Amino acid sequence: MCETERLFIRTLSLDDVPELTAILSDPEVMKYSIRGVCDEAATRRFIEWCLEIYAAHSIGPWALVEKVSGKLVGFCGVSPEKVNDVEESGLGYRLAKQYWSKGLASEAVQAVLHVAFNQKQLSSVVVIIEPENIGSLKVAEKAGFSTFDTMEFHGRLVRLYRLTSKQWSALDTHEMKATIAR
Repeated sequence: MCETERLFIRTLSLDDVPELTAILSDPEVMKYSIRGVCDEAATRRFIEWCLEIYAAHSIGPWALVEKVSGKLVGFCGVSPEKVNDVEESGLGYRLAKQYWSKGLASEAVQAVLHVAFNQKQLSSVVVIIEPENIGSLKVAEKAGFSTFDTMEFHGRLVRLYRLTSKQWSALDTHEMKATIAR
C-alpha cells in the first residue's frame, strides 16, 4: 500500500496468522480491545474480516512490517465502524509491545491517514479510545485529533475523536507526506 521511513504497510494475508496471533494474544496489547485477547482462530477470523473489508472498501487494517527485520509488528488502518447506529470510518492500530514508545504507531497513523484522506477521499475519520489508554491518546493527538465527545461504546466509557479532511489538509504534515512512498 505504502511505506514510511521504517515500515512497509501492506494488506494482511492468512500467511500473517501466526505472527499476528503472537501479537494479539498478549493481554497487555489487547487490554483496551473490545475483542479481548485473540487466539489463532480469532486472529484468522480477524484477517478474514480484513480481506472482506479490502474487497468492499479498498481500505482496512493493514499489516505493519518493520523494514530492517522484515517482521510483522502490528497493524494500522481505517475500516467501517458502527458508532451510534452510524457507519463511520474508524482508525485502529495495535503494535507488539516491544515496539511501543518508538514512534512507529505515529508513523503508521500518519501514513494511513494520508491514504485515507488524499487517495480514498474520506470526509472524516474517527478514533475511539478509552481515557486510560494514554499511549493511544498521544498517538491520536499527535496525528491531529484534538476534540472529543465522551460516550459509551460496547459497554465502555470512551472518547470519540473526529478528524475531517479539511482539518487534515490544514495540518502541517508536509514533512511526513514527503516520507510516504506509494
